[in-house]
Amino acid sequence: MADRVKEVAVEEAERLRNLTADAARSAAYLYPIRGIAYFLSHKSLWKPLTSKLAPTMTLGLGITTFMFVFTYIPQAAAMAFTSGPLAAITAALLVLSESSTLFTIFSKTFLIDDVLVDTFDGVLLSENTTDLVSEGRQVKAGGDPIAKLGKLVKSPLAKFTPKAMIRYVMYLPLNFIPVVGTVIFVLLQGKRAGPMAHTRYFQLKRWNKDQQQKHIEQYRGAYTGFGVAVVLLELIPLASIFFAFTNTVGAALWAADIEKQHITKEGTAPRLREQAKKAE
Repeated sequence: MADRVKEVAVEEAERLRNLTADAARSAAYLYPIRGIAYFLSHKSLWKPLTSKLAPTMTLGLGITTFMFVFTYIPQAAAMAFTSGPLAAITAALLVLSESSTLFTIFSKTFLIDDVLVDTFDGVLLSENTTDLVSEGRQVKAGGDPIAKLGKLVKSPLAKFTPKAMIRYVMYLPLNFIPVVGTVIFVLLQGKRAGPMAHTRYFQLKRWNKDQQQKHIEQYRGAYTGFGVAVVLLELIPLASIFFAFTNTVGAALWAADIEKQHITKEGTAPRLREQAKKAE
């Protein structure tokens, strides 16, 4: 039995190592960074964010404060047995992750789901992929990309499901393993967050579940790299609302590159891979 457990552990470690290597080679983790620059340089994309800024900032501050006041000390005490002197840092990261998850669930379910759809579609229009956007909504003539967005004819991004929360809770104990456990936790969260970022893209493409899964598996490393960057950015307290929008922009830019076929076999634009090589 012990040998079998060891064998499974080795196989899983090897699988994660290969996945990490594929993610690094794809350079898809640069799309969220590109999304920040693109968002800041296109003022028309600010409209959806500013329309929801006050309530989402209040929600984020309230959740983060509540979590640190009521859950940080118990978790730090528990982690002292496994993480030693790193318990304070590990517990803080865990609370931030928990706060971010709760914020994402509540904000995307009740506050910003519709404006994230507008942001995604607006970027696609800005990138001249109007035919794709017209599959999911009416497109008006004239004006900036956001002003062109008409009535939705296809349902918006998928909302929170209990299954996602159950999976998240199952992964939480990994954080009790010093450093390595937290890294694996973020990697697994990123593996889920990457494909979720393209839910709207899959809707516009009219892909069924089998078509979606085939595409995701083809670019599994790229989606994981993108997802890890998304998770890390959205862990930042209060700023997570800003990054929720810029990550959506990055996801839309990636979708636009796919539509224009400006991608490599790894699933990303060649210029992004060149940028990654220069940074090494």
